[in-house]
Amino acid sequence: MEQKITLSQEEKSMETSSSRRSFLRKGLVVGGAGTIGAGLLAGGLPAFAEASGGGLTKGDVAILRFLSAAEILETDLWQQYNELGGIQDSEVPGGSGSPGYIAALQVLDGDMDQYIHDNTEDEFTHFTFINAYLVSKGADPVNLDKFRTLPSSQATGAQNIGRLTNLMQLTVDTSWWAKYRSRTQNPDFGDTFPPAIPGLLNGQFPAIPINDDDLKGFIPGTPPTIPDHLQAIANTAGFHFGFIEQGGTSLYPSLAQRVSNPEVLRILLSIGPTETAHFQTWHDKAGNAPPLTDPTNGLVFPDLNAPPFDGEDFQTNLIMPEPTIFLSRRFPVVSIIRPTETKGAAMGAAKALTDDGLFIGQSKEFFAVLHELAEEADKARRRE
Repeated sequence: MEQKITLSQEEKSMETSSSRRSFLRKGLVVGGAGTIGAGLLAGGLPAFAEASGGGLTKGDVAILRFLSAAEILETDLWQQYNELGGIQDSEVPGGSGSPGYIAALQVLDGDMDQYIHDNTEDEFTHFTFINAYLVSKGADPVNLDKFRTLPSSQATGAQNIGRLTNLMQLTVDTSWWAKYRSRTQNPDFGDTFPPAIPGLLNGQFPAIPINDDDLKGFIPGTPPTIPDHLQAIANTAGFHFGFIEQGGTSLYPSLAQRVSNPEVLRILLSIGPTETAHFQTWHDKAGNAPPLTDPTNGLVFPDLNAPPFDGEDFQTNLIMPEPTIFLSRRFPVVSIIRPTETKGAAMGAAKALTDDGLFIGQSKEFFAVLHELAEEADKARRRE
């Protein structure tokens, strides 16, 4: 089935192709990823760069460049989560943590700070490896530094630096929850799914504290006192983690079908499953989000194990993909990643991230660059 991808007029607005390509050639290390990005490349890049290069099709390069951009964007959002809710150390530096936000996240799981840290580090390694590999083959890496213009959280613990992504005005699609529980439907067949948290589609909500006002009422202790507003922010983050990682889980196998070079295919088949590992972790943790209503905006987190949400489509302990239809309804159901339709996969991913609100405040040039990278990746065709 052909995916229907629609971008806004603002996102379609472009500067000349030559200026965009010139910009995208300018460098490898992506700033704002900071010390860790530079550290991962230091010493390692020269050896990569000396490798015998070439042999990649234009389509393979385009796919790798889009994936690099996607991982850079993903790293940017995860770094923000780690600064306030994760563990800040030599592996993932930056920020100093927010005790109230960490406590609210730990309602979902006591090890949330460690999981956030590890997910963040993984995304750093993904884009630095892909960029280094592109350079080793004489291809242009991706650098999005110019677009690090969005504001940071003003909450204590966050760095005051420019960002690529906005975690403070999210409209989170939680239909992935039912999508992976359905035994009769598959998005590749055009099926749609109800959201687990309908309210998250009906507004713009923070997934990190915007400032210290969002932490008011928190009292540390055993157990801590966590206001419903702060817990709602952590719940939003928990479901957003799942949304982001299920996207990567589908993107890699969808684009792998367009790859020609066996080594590039190996890269996609090796990185993609780590996104799936992330997704299953967050799928499990989101189910622990406590039911509540945010008193500041009316956002409701329902009890997914109680009517009208009870049943297999919402049951919180069903974290493994339920068997469903695949390729044809003539075949028996099978447990699979979904979707994996390759047509329009990159543009579909770009649209999903845009609809999520991650890029609210970004420039027309940013959307033009993202559009071009996605378009080029979707043009790739596998050569026999």
